[in-house]
Amino acid sequence: MKVIEKFVSINGEGLKSGELATFIRFAGCNLRCPYCDTKYSYENPKYEDLTIEEIIDFINESKVHNVTLTGGEPLLVEGIDILINKLSRLGYRIELETNGSVDISKYYGIPGVSFTLDYKGPTSLMEGRMNLDNYKYIGKNDVVKFVCGSDIDLIKAKEIILKYNLNEISNPFLSPMFGEINLEDMVNFMKDNNLNGVRLQIQIHKIIWNPNERGV
Repeated sequence: MKVIEKFVSINGEGLKSGELATFIRFAGCNLRCPYCDTKYSYENPKYEDLTIEEIIDFINESKVHNVTLTGGEPLLVEGIDILINKLSRLGYRIELETNGSVDISKYYGIPGVSFTLDYKGPTSLMEGRMNLDNYKYIGKNDVVKFVCGSDIDLIKAKEIILKYNLNEISNPFLSPMFGEINLEDMVNFMKDNNLNGVRLQIQIHKIIWNPNERGV
């Protein structure tokens, strides 16, 4: 498995925001969002070629209960299903950070697994790649993260949240593109549209460290 980074830090976003997690970041992605902050995962990536056993050894040595599998796009990695099932049997709480284009049904119901599932809005230029069937396989342990860089992204987020009842079945988050949208405007949008059950999420790791810092 091609691993770009492996490290222990706090979760900067999601339901476990602020909690310690062991992060495994994999190389490769099928999308090309212009605002991507992990282009190093697919543009001439520098990676370690690790076995599943070596990854699990690193996770075990960390002594941290939360594991975040991210990328790139982790669900496109060959053997990721084996890794997920082994981590589940070991009792880890596994967060799968996925870009919203890949079918998640294969991992639905695996003990300990939760999804942070992106919805890429109009600003991403990747909206047409979103797999909306995934909303059949999410619940109250899962997040749908709407990456917002403009008013049009906020409007689309509201449309999708209401159409699929995401504020009732899951946890929809509005996540600002760092430095691209005014946070006060996002709060006002939530107030003006009575978006109950929706959270504004700020990437706290970009506040604690330099926004371009890796391995944090």
